[in-house]
Amino acid sequence: MACRTRDLLVRQRTQTINAVRAHLAEQGIVAPVGPAHVGRLAAVVDADDGTLPAGVRDLARLLLDQIEDLSEKIAGLDAELRRRAGTDDTARRLTTIPGIGPITAAAITTFAPPMETFSKGRDFAAWVGLTPKQHSSGGKERLGRTSKMGQKDIRRLLITGAIAVVRWAARKGAPEGSWLARMLERKPKMLVAVALANRMARTAWAFAIGLEPMAPQWLTAQG
Repeated sequence: MACRTRDLLVRQRTQTINAVRAHLAEQGIVAPVGPAHVGRLAAVVDADDGTLPAGVRDLARLLLDQIEDLSEKIAGLDAELRRRAGTDDTARRLTTIPGIGPITAAAITTFAPPMETFSKGRDFAAWVGLTPKQHSSGGKERLGRTSKMGQKDIRRLLITGAIAVVRWAARKGAPEGSWLARMLERKPKMLVAVALANRMARTAWAFAIGLEPMAPQWLTAQG
């Protein structure tokens, strides 16, 4: 329930942030997207310099107070999920995978059936909805977009984590010769992130069933 409650609060916060940005944009006040930049908007709203009409300032402050309240509740749930992940052996192993943090680990252990249900990692990735559709004929295999038919909460979190890894690799540089480095050289970043999320799901399956942890192959020269 904690995972679903957190997801709901995050969606509500995102909607409220978007509302503030839209209302202030009508007044010529623009800020980048994301919770990290709410402070810029709050500074403009709190500045008593006549930039904004009093009515706009009051309503914007109402929404900003709601954002602050939601952020505090989300932080509390994050702390609870981190605590749970620290006391669960499977979740603790999952958090050693780059791109998988306590929130994703908690979602996998909460929403996924026992990993022994799946005979291999690809089956788990397919259940999550991260394997590409196959359009094969004449003995030639053609892979399309991911099916998105599986567990959407885990899929979204895995892709979010994969995006973070891809952004880090794009800034810092992936290990030379690694799968990730080769993919970034020739594919769009979002496509690489989805492909990486697929690999993360397969690795999560291996770690969850107790296989010996090893360095994820996408970060090694042998990947």
